[in-house]
Amino acid sequence: MTKALVPGSFDPLTFGHLDIIRRASEIFEQVVVAVGINTSKHSMFSDEEKISLIKSNIADLKNVSVERMPGLTVDFMKKIGSTVIIRGIRNVRDYEYERDIAEINHRLGSVETVLLPSKAVYQDISSSSLKEVAKFGADISHFVPKNVAELIETKVNEKK
Repeated sequence: MTKALVPGSFDPLTFGHLDIIRRASEIFEQVVVAVGINTSKHSMFSDEEKISLIKSNIADLKNVSVERMPGLTVDFMKKIGSTVIIRGIRNVRDYEYERDIAEINHRLGSVETVLLPSKAVYQDISSSSLKEVAKFGADISHFVPKNVAELIETKVNEKK
């Protein structure tokens, strides 16, 4: 049985993330969504919030679970018995970045990376951009699930 890992910071979870998770669940027997820590970004959501938001949006996917991933992806993969990483790519910049990370992960842990191209409708969605425009009151409901949009609005309003 192949267990695939979909790692990310998911800050916030977008429809693009959900599409990649759903597509991975159709390809692999078991999928683990791993909520990691991106040390180069300031998170809007706690790990617990991210996990809760993801779980509520994938409840219908019986072969998908969600876990917190402390540390290196390859170390976590060894722990859970996964050998495949799934990553979504939106454009050439994403491809080049993910290709380099895939090579590092392969050298560190002999894991393979499968890159799934984003559907055209999701190619312009970036978590960083969404957080920025949300701070100015933009409607982001067509980029993220309802529960995510509501929590973002709450967090933005708390900072005012």
